[in-house]
Amino acid sequence: MQQLSAQDASFVYLETPHTPMHIGSVGIYDPSTAPGGFVRFKDILRFIEQRLPGARSFRQRLVRVPFDLDHPYWIEDPEFDIEFHVRHIALPKPGDWRQLCIQVARLHARPMDLTKPLWEFTIVEGLDNIDGLPPGCFALVSKVHHAAIDGMSGVEMSAAVHDLDAKMTPPDKADGWQPDNMPKVADLLARSYVNGLVQPMRIMETIGRSLPGMGKLAASVGKGDVSVRSARPAPKTRFNGKVSAHRAWDAVPFKLADIRQIKDAVPGATVNDVILAVVGGALRSYLLGKSELPKETLTAMAPISVRAEGEKAALGNLVSAMVVGLGTTVEDPLERLRFVHDEAVNSKAMTNAVGARTLTDYSQLMPSALAGIAARLYTRVGAANAHAPVFNCVVTNVPGSRVPLYFGGARMVAMYGTGPVFDGMGLINTIYSYGPTVAISFTGCRDALPDPQGYADALRESFRALKVAAQAHAGERSPSPPVELNDNRPANKVGSRRKSNG
Repeated sequence: MQQLSAQDASFVYLETPHTPMHIGSVGIYDPSTAPGGFVRFKDILRFIEQRLPGARSFRQRLVRVPFDLDHPYWIEDPEFDIEFHVRHIALPKPGDWRQLCIQVARLHARPMDLTKPLWEFTIVEGLDNIDGLPPGCFALVSKVHHAAIDGMSGVEMSAAVHDLDAKMTPPDKADGWQPDNMPKVADLLARSYVNGLVQPMRIMETIGRSLPGMGKLAASVGKGDVSVRSARPAPKTRFNGKVSAHRAWDAVPFKLADIRQIKDAVPGATVNDVILAVVGGALRSYLLGKSELPKETLTAMAPISVRAEGEKAALGNLVSAMVVGLGTTVEDPLERLRFVHDEAVNSKAMTNAVGARTLTDYSQLMPSALAGIAARLYTRVGAANAHAPVFNCVVTNVPGSRVPLYFGGARMVAMYGTGPVFDGMGLINTIYSYGPTVAISFTGCRDALPDPQGYADALRESFRALKVAAQAHAGERSPSPPVELNDNRPANKVGSRRKSNG
């Protein structure tokens, strides 16, 4: 048995019928590359079954301690059945993009069975009327509970079911998996008692590690190198109250080359800064259209992986976070990018001063029973409606493959992301890169985001405005071509007249 960390367990405690805490993806595949030019559902089942040893999360389930006196444990599920986890549906005709978005939102809104391994794959056929897709494409809509993976370890899980070619070569190693027996209640209570005895030592160790960082942060603030402005509460928006059980989803792809061109317009800016500025511009436009734009800038929580090189295959979440202003009060696109870049630099400096890993360790200090009660009480009393939000939305970047991937012999042609929303945070923007494309996908509470297509259009317009501004800025910086006296262009004729008039 392996016990969940406090951070992983928090996603279990936050789970309610209205706030399922899973993340996922939407991959679209062209079956023409598979043997015979098509993929049958039974072929997919067999393919996934061969790849189960590639990720531990596939066959591990939760066991909760009575009364949540301690954090849950992972065990190898003695009742594992792959057909429970892999499902098959089809879109009704005409099978267009909007129908796929609605179906993804419906699938994502359904809570998972916490007594089973915490993942589900749904094959969606009938994508017959989506522009740009080869004929016969199908989608793979995945759901994996956030207690099991973060964005980085999710990439490892995705790697288990994808190949670099269409040959579908089976794994070399034999499957030596063995199920566990269900633990007895007395054993779980005994473990919780022992963990309770060592908790004070963990608290002292964590505080001791954080003191140098706190001192460094105080010194940096005193010298003016770091500002604490990002620690202020965020303004209230339609996305920052109690969420409903219904979801909205959409995705907008962009060319990575265009994003890199845009970032060059602001010295030091990164691809992540550009994405944050695009989201900021879209939120500004979307809320202006509803006469709801706050006077203060909206902020985004951006997760930071603290996963070390040797922890890439580890279960669970190894993340910290920084809060970045999105510049929604700034109309000019390039000025917004400069604002976001400065905010990101300052927030990184604050996080680095204390230590991202140390901030993550603080989540271990709250007793499990208290954490569970607090999470459930917060949701049931609708506390999110009564206080200012810590941040307005989430923008999380999941790195994808730069080379083509194959699932069951079918070539992946697009990849998008999904994420959880919860009380106080009703919009998450998941950034997924694949090949030459970066897609901004978003999941929202449908009550707060009843028109997802409107927000998708706002993302496109925000990106277009930023690209045009960056191109204009690059044109201003380009030096004028040299003038040759024997050239017959109009510019040289003017030059000749000036010379004769001189």
